[in-house]
Amino acid sequence: MVSVTASLQDNPPVVPPPPAAAQTTGRFDGKTVERAGLAALLVATAVMYLWNITINGMGNQFYAGAAWAGSKNWEALLFGSLDPANFITVDKPPVSQWVMGLSGQIFGFSSASMLVPQALMAVAAVGLLYGSVRRVTGSHYTGLFAGAALALTPVAALMFRFNNPDAVMVLLMTAGAYATVRALERASTKWILLAGVALGFAFLAKMLEGLMVLPALGVVYLVAAPNPIRTRLLQLVGALVALLASSGWYVLVTLLWPASSHPYLAGSTDNNFMNLVLGYNGFARVLGRNHRGGGTPPDPSAVPTPTAVPDPTAAADAAAQNGPGGRGGFGGFGGGQVRGVERLFTGEFGFEIAWLLPAALLALVLVLVSRGRAPRTDLVRAGAILFGLWIIIDGAVLSYMSGTVHPYYCLSIAPAVAGMFAIGIHEMWAKRDSLFGRGGLAGLVATTGVWSFVLLHRNSGWFPELRWAILALTVVACALILLPQVRSNRRLATAALAIGLIASLGGTAAYSFATIATPHSGGGPTVGPAASDRRGGGGFGESQPNPQLAALLQGSDATWAAAVNGSSAAAGLELQTDKAVMAIGGFSGSDPTPTLAEFQADVKAGKIGYYIVQSNGRGGNGGNANGGNANGQGNGGSQPGANNQAGGRGRQGDPGNEGGQGGQGGNQGGQGNQGGGFGRNQHSDITNWVTATFKPQQVGNTTVYKLTGYTG
Repeated sequence: MVSVTASLQDNPPVVPPPPAAAQTTGRFDGKTVERAGLAALLVATAVMYLWNITINGMGNQFYAGAAWAGSKNWEALLFGSLDPANFITVDKPPVSQWVMGLSGQIFGFSSASMLVPQALMAVAAVGLLYGSVRRVTGSHYTGLFAGAALALTPVAALMFRFNNPDAVMVLLMTAGAYATVRALERASTKWILLAGVALGFAFLAKMLEGLMVLPALGVVYLVAAPNPIRTRLLQLVGALVALLASSGWYVLVTLLWPASSHPYLAGSTDNNFMNLVLGYNGFARVLGRNHRGGGTPPDPSAVPTPTAVPDPTAAADAAAQNGPGGRGGFGGFGGGQVRGVERLFTGEFGFEIAWLLPAALLALVLVLVSRGRAPRTDLVRAGAILFGLWIIIDGAVLSYMSGTVHPYYCLSIAPAVAGMFAIGIHEMWAKRDSLFGRGGLAGLVATTGVWSFVLLHRNSGWFPELRWAILALTVVACALILLPQVRSNRRLATAALAIGLIASLGGTAAYSFATIATPHSGGGPTVGPAASDRRGGGGFGESQPNPQLAALLQGSDATWAAAVNGSSAAAGLELQTDKAVMAIGGFSGSDPTPTLAEFQADVKAGKIGYYIVQSNGRGGNGGNANGGNANGQGNGGSQPGANNQAGGRGRQGDPGNEGGQGGQGGNQGGQGNQGGGFGRNQHSDITNWVTATFKPQQVGNTTVYKLTGYTG
């Protein structure tokens, strides 16, 4: 027998070579590039939105007054009270006031402390949209493009630098969408619950409008989450419970807190929060039934203050005359806006949101067709469902609502439009080897470029060269995209796409930069260059300074330095004087507070320093059954009349009467209705009592009654 001995050294085991060390010297890895790109996007957004932000001053004085009150008093902050003495709230939930008021408490109240948090919300919204699209598409660059598209949307450039509640509402809606995308990845219960929490606080920002994204989030999770249907349903029920908990706690606070010791909830008929939800700020607003009394007033976002120069009804008439194709259809009252599908594409709506909207709708169709045979859990299709339904449902409500509607409400669909357009570009770029992909990509670029040309042509007097440059770039980009060589030549394809994206964003970017460079204040801010805004940036609704009146009120140490009809009037006086002012009747003057007996008791207790009658028919109702005051303002017209058309025109010193002298003397812009103001005024009894009991004095352009010292 022959033995064979094998040496281990002669036959060493085969060991795979170690992996090559990553070469990082002089290079950046993928994560570093992504972080740098995201940081650049967020920094650029912050610079853009914070630049010269105090150009907008106090923005909308109605909400600025509430932010000032919240910076002075914790209870005012909690309830969103209009004054630190907590007489009445603004007629929206208080989340926006929490942010601005808390900032005022920390840094001191100012234009900057109020508006800077709004701009930072834009940065957060851009980041969340980036994250959503990045996870849906798997593309860092698509996420960057989506975030940039949102930042360059004119209505975003307008409202994230303003102090209306829309900014925080849209941030929370975007947070809900981001959390839903995170939940879709692994059927995460935690993330879908967080989506519910985000929408609960969106509800506390602007009630039902904050929930317009809810159906889209629910449907996409039910369709695309990677777990059994029963589990999905249970998770959605949990998300609904989270929504109710995150919003319901505040509702319980308003219900359980003694009504006598918290400010009256403005806009309600019975000091009940749910009355606002279902009525004034809810279904009644959509149906056009949210205002009591004659006429349809604007909401506080657009109401003129007592010393506003333009007449609101005349402005609405001008908007209607401008028509859907012109610069008209302004942001103040919604009176000139068409109702229907075309609303979002015409007038001021078109300038604020429509730049990418047609292409976003086309992108929805293209992505659904392209992903028609993908698995149920496909994330790209899920993203299209999420953003597409968000646009369709929210856009339909905006298009068909009959109540007060302002163009800047369309901020609520801006993240969805930007996200859907970016996903469409990504999907068609990925399919550019096929004719369908190249045709779809060219179609998206052509739609945005041509539509930008149309929108810019509507404002043809401003920078006319821009629209022609965009059109030329669009033609070049589409021609290059359709070339067969694009399939194999990546440089050519990239150049074609870059030109197309520049053309796509050129118009909306230009209008956004013009918006930022223009000061905005009052109730009806609009987008675009100042020269094209016939209302001077929406400045109606601004109180004109009255130094004599301010000095008088600053000398008062009463709980409320003055009382005046209407919240906007009160807010303007508060900002001028740094004193609490009682807003009789709330925003429209028709809230049932205070009663005459309550007002008399406060006067007797020395809590109210002065009663103020403004000179344009919106303050203390002027003339009454006992006779006209120095301003000749009538008190009895039963129907609202713009420019005194319904109630007749009063003359200085004319006595008011029960049916007719609803006008004002010496002013062209007053509302000639019962009590002055928008809608039926329920507090003419207070005016009658004050004018019959106290002696008037003229302070600047204002009639004032000194109430202190009254003993009954």
